[in-house]
Amino acid sequence: MLTVNHVTGGYPGHEVLQDLSFDVKRGELLGIVGPNGSGKTTIFKVISGILKADKGEVLLKDKAISKYSAKQLAKVLAVLPQHAEHAFPYTVKETVSLGRYAHQTGWFQMWSERDEAVVQKTMEQTGIKAFQDNYVNELSGGERQRVFLAQALAQEPEILLLDEPTNHLDLSYQKELLDLLKKWTREQGLTVISIFHDLNLAGLYCDRLLLLEDGKVNMHHKPNEVLDEARIQSVYRTNIEKHPHPTVPKPQMLLLPEKQGEDLDDLVIDERFLMSNEEMIQLKAPFPLRTMSSGVVGSGTGWYNTFVNRHVEKSYSCSNHREEMEAYLKNHQIDPVETVGMMTAVCLEDVSYQLIEDDGVSVFVVVTAGVGNAVDASRSVEHVYEPMPGTINTWVFVNGSLTDEAFIQSIMTATEAKVKVMHDHHVKDAITGSFATGTSTDSILIAATQRGKHLPYAGTITVLGKLISQGIYMCTSEALNKYRKRVSE
Repeated sequence: MLTVNHVTGGYPGHEVLQDLSFDVKRGELLGIVGPNGSGKTTIFKVISGILKADKGEVLLKDKAISKYSAKQLAKVLAVLPQHAEHAFPYTVKETVSLGRYAHQTGWFQMWSERDEAVVQKTMEQTGIKAFQDNYVNELSGGERQRVFLAQALAQEPEILLLDEPTNHLDLSYQKELLDLLKKWTREQGLTVISIFHDLNLAGLYCDRLLLLEDGKVNMHHKPNEVLDEARIQSVYRTNIEKHPHPTVPKPQMLLLPEKQGEDLDDLVIDERFLMSNEEMIQLKAPFPLRTMSSGVVGSGTGWYNTFVNRHVEKSYSCSNHREEMEAYLKNHQIDPVETVGMMTAVCLEDVSYQLIEDDGVSVFVVVTAGVGNAVDASRSVEHVYEPMPGTINTWVFVNGSLTDEAFIQSIMTATEAKVKVMHDHHVKDAITGSFATGTSTDSILIAATQRGKHLPYAGTITVLGKLISQGIYMCTSEALNKYRKRVSE
């Protein structure tokens, strides 16, 4: 649909683009990204015909763009600049109607039924039909942006050029606009070329990205390839981390602010921050910890600074335990948004905790344990599911910086150590008679300070894995001994 061949050029006395080549396919949404001064706006102007290349050429449908008249070009290509302005007090409909100029013929430029239908359709598609009689200069920035988008779409172009189309739009309109553009590329074959400053929006919506650096193509590929962590750090000269989007298979780039003096890199999470009574065990960290957990509240991954293990009776029953737990926390002046909360029917005074240290790494482990509903996971099919309060609740606080891989390995290592405790303490599944691997409602959390020593792995024989294994085995064994002694009495 569009091909850029070895384009060099820019402005008088300043050659911005250096031997730039890429292509855009029909029905594709291409995002042009790069830091300020990389050439995004310059190539935008060259493609739209505003600037002429010093060397090379731009082909539009296999024909040099310089061979098109202004009216011919407008039938194929529409442009929405970043700062669309309007000097005259036109109404919304009048402004959108200007997009039909390229399709009108004859001396008197007669307005046709087709023109009217296209204008009405584009106003409806862009959500501006309700105020079509309002004057453009009376609208908000976001509304005005949609008016000029509708004007561009009224040209019925095959290619749409957009310079930061979401710049003046709030979140809902950003999503609506990009969803709409994506739909048009898929269903109508519209080709969209857009400049993006927001790498995350570009990664979410674009089929391919063109990354520019110092007027040259750094990479032209699918978003997941272009948005490589090391590549973006190098091109933008800033610290970022790449993470997958939580619901769609798209990359997201996260900025990393510089650490401040109050970040307390050397602070260790240990029993100083632990409080316990008959009703709950609570650990209040001095700053949010990155956490992966199976808590009643705060499950999944996130950042939390309060951790609660709440005692409930064995007869506890609730239709919505999450809502009930949130209400409980609020009643105790604990913010559920900042909290991982668990429940257990185990007597909390049987808790066991220990700080394990070695080779500059430390782990604080807290365990409550009972075996009233012990289960052999390999034969769980022989059980009937009954929701019960958690029995073996395990907390692992790591004083260090963990990778995603280390978080997952920490859970694996902790679970393996817990299973070994079950075996060594001869805990059996009451239904199957075989050795239990845990209980039916065990819960776990791994929380890391994300400060201090970098810990990429937590397998069983790594430095961190050894500490977790030792801490889990010791604390789970002690908690079970306390539990059994209490039960026997």
